[in-house]
Amino acid sequence: DAMLDAVRRYPLDAVHFDDYFYPYPEAGQTFDDDDAYDRYGGAFSGRAAWRRGNIDTLVREMAAGIKRVRPGTRFGVSPFGVWRNASTDARGSDTQAGVETYDDLYADTRAWVRNHWIDYIVPQLYWQIGYSAADYARLVAWWAEVAEGTPTRLYIGEALYRAGAAGQPSAWRDPVELSRHLTLAARYPQVRGHVFFAAADLAADPIG
Repeated sequence: DAMLDAVRRYPLDAVHFDDYFYPYPEAGQTFDDDDAYDRYGGAFSGRAAWRRGNIDTLVREMAAGIKRVRPGTRFGVSPFGVWRNASTDARGSDTQAGVETYDDLYADTRAWVRNHWIDYIVPQLYWQIGYSAADYARLVAWWAEVAEGTPTRLYIGEALYRAGAAGQPSAWRDPVELSRHLTLAARYPQVRGHVFFAAADLAADPIG
């Protein structure tokens, strides 16, 4: 309601959601929604399906509300970059990520693109080319295939904050890494552009 109030009051270009839906998994912690699940989850095959249903409803109702209030305003999301690993789901990416949005955050980001529930998506591909668990190159190709043939625009989220930062792998100490990302992504017509996190790092340009 607060977001739609802002859309009513101001000519916003877009409403943007970051990657937080259900909490990221933490060792020794559980998200206590027993009461809500007991009350509302009966129509679903299990708690995971119910949680995904909740997030799908959030996304679809937000999109519908924005279009109703101000049709020209876009709605998009910048989720964690791995929907599911191929070892979990044959439709998933060739990755070994420790977090999968479908299973851990209950966000079916692939469906949102394929069903055009959102106007654009900015997967956070915050890894270097060649990273074994989540290779930037493989994920760009995967997301391009997901977006192909849909009206949902694909922009790639770039980890500018990692460039030159202490403790990062050697690839991020090379000023050319991000340029390689742009060159690689330019091979895919589905990629409409890049979103760099964060603006402060863009201004500081720590690695030249």
